Amino acid sequence: KKLHPGGVAQVFFSGLQYRFAMAQQFSLDEVAKHNTPDDLWIVVDGFVYDVSKFKKLHPGGAGVLKEVAGADATQQFFAYHRGDVLKKYSKLLKGTVVGVDAGATSRTSDRALLTQVPYSEASAFLGWHSPYYNETHRAMRANLRRIVQESIQPEADESENSGDAPSEEVYKAMGESGLLAARIGKDCMQFLVSIPEIQMETRLGVPVERFDHFHELIAHEEMGRLGTPGFNDGCGAGFCIGLPPVLHFAPPHIRDKVLPEVLRGEKRICLAISEPSAGSDVAGMLTKAQKSADGKHFIVSGVKKWITNGMHADYFVTAVRTGAEGHSGISMLFIARDMGVETKPIKTAYSACAGTALVIFDEVKVPVENLMGPGNKGKEGAGFFCVMANFNHERWFIVAQAVSAMRLVLDECFRWANQRKAFGKSLMTQPVIRFKLARMAGALEAVHNMLENVTHQMDVMPYQEQSAKLGGPIALLKFQATRVGTLIADEAAQIFGGRAITRTGMGSKVEGYLRTFKYSSILGGSEEVLADLAIRQQLRSPESVAPKL
Repeated sequence: KKLHPGGVAQVFFSGLQYRFAMAQQFSLDEVAKHNTPDDLWIVVDGFVYDVSKFKKLHPGGAGVLKEVAGADATQQFFAYHRGDVLKKYSKLLKGTVVGVDAGATSRTSDRALLTQVPYSEASAFLGWHSPYYNETHRAMRANLRRIVQESIQPEADESENSGDAPSEEVYKAMGESGLLAARIGKDCMQFLVSIPEIQMETRLGVPVERFDHFHELIAHEEMGRLGTPGFNDGCGAGFCIGLPPVLHFAPPHIRDKVLPEVLRGEKRICLAISEPSAGSDVAGMLTKAQKSADGKHFIVSGVKKWITNGMHADYFVTAVRTGAEGHSGISMLFIARDMGVETKPIKTAYSACAGTALVIFDEVKVPVENLMGPGNKGKEGAGFFCVMANFNHERWFIVAQAVSAMRLVLDECFRWANQRKAFGKSLMTQPVIRFKLARMAGALEAVHNMLENVTHQMDVMPYQEQSAKLGGPIALLKFQATRVGTLIADEAAQIFGGRAITRTGMGSKVEGYLRTFKYSSILGGSEEVLADLAIRQQLRSPESVAPKL
């Protein structure tokens, strides 16, 4: 229905109800006759509504409706509400206004599957030519956006406020469609042939053998468009950084069991590295793992903090200290919750549905066979290597999702500037507003082109070459992206005004972004640490100009 040639109006009213409504037409003079408390009609966006019995249920009180009785209330309505509110009250519809393009304002206030709002999509999906994308990428974006909007968005909007964890139904829907596998990337595609429940080609339109990093990029971007930061991270932040180490470093007996469970959406996983005294300083962690007297187990004691998805996770990929101080004493263990792991919720700036946790290991017994390492072989002291190797993908994924969230905010700003009237004119007529939009769009397009360039390098470079060459550029990419995010937040707040700090109504998406955009600046390495890393790594690379300097 969202692609129906009849347009957005038919999203609101379907089937017989829509046809009946379109068949009933009234002049504004006829509507004006219904202007009493017991017979109260209004016009919104060319549609005529009978709100006589609804007025007492109106959240703003009956008085607001009485003031516009028998009149066109379109401007007043869109000053307070998003267009999708109308979907809830289609039963109040009487018809349309003669000679009016019903739904015209709604077409600028609600997003279609692929929006035509300037700079709100990657240019390759707005008719531009690109060397990076082919027909499978375009099919995947269209299919995935429909899946996200129909299967995930309704629960996301509700749970972002309630704090409820993403449901089993949502996780299994993501698993069956191939969305979970797509977010792990091309390295896990070889395992999908043995997981028939995952229908990636059927649901997403991408044959497994053609899957590349740009397909994965699209998967992260589409989740970033949810506009519900807490729920979004609840659906996959821990998963996206916790499962790749299992793929690359877990012994086969663990990898071959856990990978299908998690990719199908049956089990949940997270990465447990950060501690109260060790964030960006990974080598400073204190959680210890000592061998038992019989040598068959590691006894793990310590605390991990700010672990996204920790409250919901069945599995914890955990960095521990098995040796002396410094990075050489760090190992990585695969730990299941039922081994005795305890979690407590941490209240943060965004929704509790992200499952941010304090993870407590109180003498947890972990089989020595759960030790992880390069080549999917357990090795003590290899944990720091595993953590660092995982960082490139983690930071790239954070950027992909963050940039998509920025495009959503820019989309909201364009729509609001067209819709909002101030001093008798739309905001878009004001040069200062267009200047703000230009600053946002220019910075966003630049960082997205940088993201596509890095993604291409990831796609063509062997893993070892990526590890040698891309650490610095990806760090720089994340630093630049989060700086752009700060600009987007600042300008969007000024465009939306008071609505930007109000959790409901027209500015709700912008408010959510303002409250959470700094997460990307901190998770996966803070801006300052990554900016320094970007320069240091380039100076010590084989091609460095440092000696010449």
